[in-house]
Amino acid sequence: MTLSDAFAHLRRRKAWGMSLLLAIAFWPAAEAQMLSSEARQFQATAFTEGLENPWGLAFLPDGRLLVSERPGRLRLIAADGRLDPQPIAGVPPVVAINQGGLLDVALHPDFARNAWVYLSYAAAGEDGYGTEVMRGRLDGHALRDVEVIFRMQPKSTTSHHFGSRLVFDRQGFLYITLGERGDKERAQRLDDHAGSVIRLHDDGRVPADNPFVGKPGAFPEKFTLGHRNIQGAALHPQTGELWTHEHGPQGGDEINLIRSGANYGWPVITYGRNYIIGTSIGEGTAKPGMAQPVWQWTPSIAPSGMAFYAGNRFPAWRGNLFVGALKGQMLVRLTLDGNRVVREERLLEGLFGRIRDVRAGPDGYIYLLTDHSRGRIVRLEPVPRP
Repeated sequence: MTLSDAFAHLRRRKAWGMSLLLAIAFWPAAEAQMLSSEARQFQATAFTEGLENPWGLAFLPDGRLLVSERPGRLRLIAADGRLDPQPIAGVPPVVAINQGGLLDVALHPDFARNAWVYLSYAAAGEDGYGTEVMRGRLDGHALRDVEVIFRMQPKSTTSHHFGSRLVFDRQGFLYITLGERGDKERAQRLDDHAGSVIRLHDDGRVPADNPFVGKPGAFPEKFTLGHRNIQGAALHPQTGELWTHEHGPQGGDEINLIRSGANYGWPVITYGRNYIIGTSIGEGTAKPGMAQPVWQWTPSIAPSGMAFYAGNRFPAWRGNLFVGALKGQMLVRLTLDGNRVVREERLLEGLFGRIRDVRAGPDGYIYLLTDHSRGRIVRLEPVPRP
C-alpha cells in the first residue's frame, strides 16, 4: 500500500483504530505527506523514529535535540534526526504510572555557558507521588551536578494530573505548571502546590516579588492557583507573557494568559461538566475575582504542548499559536489579534494520532511529538516552490 493509498483509506473509513495504527507504523521516514491549510500548503516528514511515548523536546545550540520519554529516558537526536541509541545518564528515578513519568525538558537561557538541563517528572515520596524538578549539567551522555530544585507538596497516591511544563521567561525566572492530582479542591488552596503555576529562580530559590510571599499559610513558590492540569505553556514572542492551556472535564479545555497572583477558577468555575452524568461543576462559568480563559474548547480536545510561531519558513503563520491535541489527534492553529483568538483551524486530524508536544524550532520548522509506544518526531515544512 502506498502512502497516498493509506491516507485515502483512512479518510474513507473515518476510523482511527487499527487502520490509523498501520498507517503510522508503515509510513516511510523519507516520504513526506503533502497537506494544506487555509494559509498555505505544507508537508509533514517523519524526522525521528523509535521513541517510546515522547513527552518534551528542547533544541541544543549545536543543532541536536533532547527528547524526554515518559518511561524515564532522556534521548539525544542528531541534527539530521538520527536517534542516538545511548540514553543520557543521570536522570533521577521516575514513577512511570498512568500519566506520570519523565515529563518536560528545558534548557537554561544561558545553556551555552553553563550547560544546565531541567527536567520535570513524577517522583515517589513518603505520602505517594508528586511532580518534581531537577537540573543537571549536560556532559556528553550524562547529566552531572544533579540537584532537585523543587518538590511538589503534599504528595498523593493518585496517578494522574501531574502537569508539567517548564518555561523560562526573559528575566530568567523558571515557571513550572502543575496539575491538581485529580483532587479538585486542592487547586484553591494556598498551602498546596497542586493546581498551580510555580515561579522560581533558576536554582530553586523563591523570588522576593512572588505574589504570596509573606502571606500566612501560603506557599511562597506559588504564582497562580485554580488550575486543573496544565500540559502546555509558552512565552508570547512579542510581549514575553506566559500563556498556558489546561485540560477541562468533558469540555472546558482552556487557554489562559498567566498573571501574577490570579485565580483561574477550577473547580469553582468551569465550562466543563462532570464525566458520565454530565452535570454542572461548581458555581457556573464566571465569578468575580476569577480569571476567564482567553479561549476554551467544548467538547474537549485534550490539549498538550503549545508553541507560538515566529519563524521565517511559514510567513503566513507568523504570530499564530499552535496547540497539540491528544483526544482530538490533531494540531490546532489559532490566529490572534492581541490577546484575543479570532480564528481556529484544525490540521492533521487523525493522521498521526495523539500529539503530545509542539515546538517551533530555531530553524523555522514546526516539530511535533506523537504519544505512542512507537512514537516519533514529525516535522512540518513548507512545500518547495516550483
